Amino acid sequence: MRIIIYTKDNCVQCNATKNAMDKKGIAYQLINLDQEPAHTETLKSLGYRQVPVVMAEQEHWSGFRPDKIQALSHIATVRG
Repeated sequence: MRIIIYTKDNCVQCNATKNAMDKKGIAYQLINLDQEPAHTETLKSLGYRQVPVVMAEQEHWSGFRPDKIQALSHIATVRG
């Protein structure tokens, strides 16, 4: 499963999301919007106005969501 986390510098919720994924052993790709601002318009077109934005196959969300991260860890384990 491919997971992308869109982040920004100095983002507390972004750091919390990355730390939670790391603790659960979930692999992800980071895209920093401060370094790659071209992705910002795509996220805005999906209705997002805050980071982090997590994209995981058919599901995506913004903000620090421990419930969603927990669900991802179960899916990653099953598909492992």
